[in-house]
Amino acid sequence: MITKLTRRVLPVITGLILTYILFPSLYYYGDYVRQTNPFSGQRSIEQAFTPTDSELACLRGGGGGGGGGHGSFPGFGSKSYSNNDNENGHPSDFSREASIPNIVHFIYGLANPQSHPSAGHFDFLSYLAVRAALVSLQPTILNLHYTYLSSPPSPDPGADPLSNPWIRRLAQKWPDKFRLVHHPPPPEEEGAGGRKTSKTQYAHLSDTLRLQILLEQGGIYLDIDVFAFRSFSPLLLSPGGGGGGGGGGRHRDTLLGYEGGSRWGLCNAVIVARPNATFIKRWLDTYENVDLEKEAWNYRSVLLPKELAEEGGNDESGDDVVLGKEEARGKDGKDVAKGDVCALPPDAFFWPTWTWRHIEWMHTPLKTKEEKGFWEGQIARNGGGLFENQMAYHAWGQMAWDRYLKWLTPEVIRTKDTRFNLLVRRFLEDDL
Repeated sequence: MITKLTRRVLPVITGLILTYILFPSLYYYGDYVRQTNPFSGQRSIEQAFTPTDSELACLRGGGGGGGGGHGSFPGFGSKSYSNNDNENGHPSDFSREASIPNIVHFIYGLANPQSHPSAGHFDFLSYLAVRAALVSLQPTILNLHYTYLSSPPSPDPGADPLSNPWIRRLAQKWPDKFRLVHHPPPPEEEGAGGRKTSKTQYAHLSDTLRLQILLEQGGIYLDIDVFAFRSFSPLLLSPGGGGGGGGGGRHRDTLLGYEGGSRWGLCNAVIVARPNATFIKRWLDTYENVDLEKEAWNYRSVLLPKELAEEGGNDESGDDVVLGKEEARGKDGKDVAKGDVCALPPDAFFWPTWTWRHIEWMHTPLKTKEEKGFWEGQIARNGGGLFENQMAYHAWGQMAWDRYLKWLTPEVIRTKDTRFNLLVRRFLEDDL
């Protein structure tokens, strides 16, 4: 016998069950609408762009030259780069006396996995990104800076990182180049209401740690979702002077890539810098005495670096170099490298972007053999990238993880033809 109470409760229970079943689809659709509506600003990020002469000069170690126009996705150049996948070889064009050392730094596992279970763990895709850097960049040393790396995840910062099979594999296959660098956990500061260190604070801890490492050691910093495709040798040579003009032969000690076709910021997911770089020092100083929780999450990691670059820095004599809007343009109206940072075009590291449509484009299966063959040809002609200027690809883990990245396995990458899978497939080993 159905009571009045049952008749009232049953629809509620049924509604909750249906919501639970349908929630992933509802969340997906809501996220789609949020990101693709006309007011989201993503069209600006996706807008067409043309690399400037000074950007190309920085990209090519001072070579300069004009760039072709780019549509919603960049046009395709014919320049071919050699990218030998010999794991014991060395890039032929790399000067051993380059001012920027060929040392690679990754950071992973700073958050306590017990209090921050969503932080994830070092998995297959993390392994593949590190292996891509070892193969493509041929570093003298690759440092993985960490606090927690064990498997299964442990709240003990002293737990053995070699218990993680992917870490163990790197250590066994690259014993002379792969190095683990442990960092003690930060003190858990009690906040209002007894709150512990937040996810935002851990993100900023990673931001400052990478700057501290580069200030001391120099080299190449990569986020764990960045895949390098070819040697960074041109970037390690003295950036600046030549090409698009404006450099005046003065060295700039840091290289960053623009994010978005609108160049709305300089992203910290890839940083190339000399030790004691003035730009890195200025950037790191901005983290002092500020309430990071009250800022936009990407202000100091993307937007502020562009502001600092436009302010300029110090020249080699120690005199201030501050470039205003007029001074930051050459006589031909094109951008010039500013102050103590060399800015690279958006397609060097961060194109396609993090927008819904761009991520979908990277991971949508290719429909025909002809389409697959076209992109395989582009990758071969461009030294490992989809586009002429592409040296690496930031896979935008924060935006792409739930939709695509978390489903990737060696078998999926090997057998499913997407643009992303074609890019990283060559880094798979036969025994995976």
